[in-house]
Amino acid sequence: MTFYESKIQQIKERCYSNDKQLETVIATKNYIENHYETTLNLDFLSHIRFTSKYHLLRLFKKYYGMTPRQYLIDIRIAKSKEQLKNGMSVTETCFAVGFESLGSFSALFKVKTGKSPSEYQKEQLSRSI
Repeated sequence: MTFYESKIQQIKERCYSNDKQLETVIATKNYIENHYETTLNLDFLSHIRFTSKYHLLRLFKKYYGMTPRQYLIDIRIAKSKEQLKNGMSVTETCFAVGFESLGSFSALFKVKTGKSPSEYQKEQLSRSI
């Protein structure tokens, strides 16, 4: 590598470094994982990371292959599975993991798992006996 090529490489790394992008996306992911049960939306997430919501949306999708909202739903469904396995009622689980509507929780749960929350819970409880 010539002197000029190495200088160009250094300039590219400084100007086009994606360290800040990675830091923003990872911090957003961690925030979602730690606060999934609260009301979260793209406006709030972008506000806490001091970035544009559209920029955050593009970055999150670029690095994780899904939007922050999709990731939040996946986290909530995973946590609700744990709660249902532990015997918590469907309604309590719905609100404990951050869903605001029992109808949307049941619909999303069925889309993601192929079973309704009560069917899933019955199946899990019968396996544990």
